[in-house]
Amino acid sequence: MHILIVAPEQIPVPPVLGGSVEISILAIAKRLAQNHRVTIVSRAHSRYPRHSSIHGVEIYRVPTGSPMTYLSHVQRFVKGKRFDLVQVDNRPRFVGPLKRTLGSTPVSLFLHSLTFVGPPYASRATAAKGLSQANVVVANSSSLKQQLSSRFPRSSGKIRKVWLGVDTKRFSPVRRSQSSRAFKVLFVGRVIPRKGVPVLLQAVKRAQSASSRPLQAIIAGGSTRSGYLGSMRSLARKLGVKATFLGTVPHSRIHHTYRKADVLVCPSQKHEAFGLVNVEAMSTGLPVIASNNGGIKEIVKHNRNGILIKNYRQAQPFANAIAKLANDGSTRKRLALRARSDCLQRFSWGASARRLSQVYAKLRR
Repeated sequence: MHILIVAPEQIPVPPVLGGSVEISILAIAKRLAQNHRVTIVSRAHSRYPRHSSIHGVEIYRVPTGSPMTYLSHVQRFVKGKRFDLVQVDNRPRFVGPLKRTLGSTPVSLFLHSLTFVGPPYASRATAAKGLSQANVVVANSSSLKQQLSSRFPRSSGKIRKVWLGVDTKRFSPVRRSQSSRAFKVLFVGRVIPRKGVPVLLQAVKRAQSASSRPLQAIIAGGSTRSGYLGSMRSLARKLGVKATFLGTVPHSRIHHTYRKADVLVCPSQKHEAFGLVNVEAMSTGLPVIASNNGGIKEIVKHNRNGILIKNYRQAQPFANAIAKLANDGSTRKRLALRARSDCLQRFSWGASARRLSQVYAKLRR
């Protein structure tokens, strides 16, 4: 099968720094390319040539701009070419125009979150039209599938779940030297209000009095909100929390950051469709303390491979979990071993590609 994957217009493939959608696109494409012919069309970037080949995946880059300007360049690229299936990632409004350009070629809409099926990016009617025009809609978790089915009941019968994954070789445990007594609490993600960094900092502050080891917070991520990162640094100082703010760490190097930590805390305050950072941490052999919301609870199993926090808007439950893992090395090791095992069995990119291949094979019958 010749599969064309149409990436969004915002971030190039591969991403220069990070971008979970673009990371997922290339990771799955490389595994699909082991059994299929795979082409990606992505936005142009000064760092990349207009065409490159990565692990058997052909990537063509076209000029970007507004979503519809980019789409017009994509349509120009595909015109006159033959594909067996087209996958559009996170852009419902691209589905109809591409179907008209490609005729009878089936089009899949792969959604990674609820962001682009609601305001300000799309009205309910526009998003519903995009879903209805797709031959199949892929959601990256059961939680996202349920949310989409509830919002767009007319398309619920065509929605399929395909979990995302992790590169289990790159994100792998290493033996750490005990050069520091500090218990290192890691956050990875965009530093924006919905990700819960204030809750994390307050939790580290509260956990310190109950911890047998000094605590250190490591914040790996930049911010798109002017001044917000500075306000988080100020909050850490005000609380007296020892915190290191790394800024944006390129995804090509983020595995080194996970290896420096003792636990990942994911205190998301709003729905997370999947939560890629959780599987990256788990694959690295880190226990995860995470909000019990959205698709996170499909990955993190309470007291099996991590700890889920039900009252995730409050700092104290996170503080209790941090102190527990700082003080209890045997529990920490048990959770870490199971986390790594679960990633190897359920959350590899190979598993994601196999499931997606099955969905697309049924579409082609």
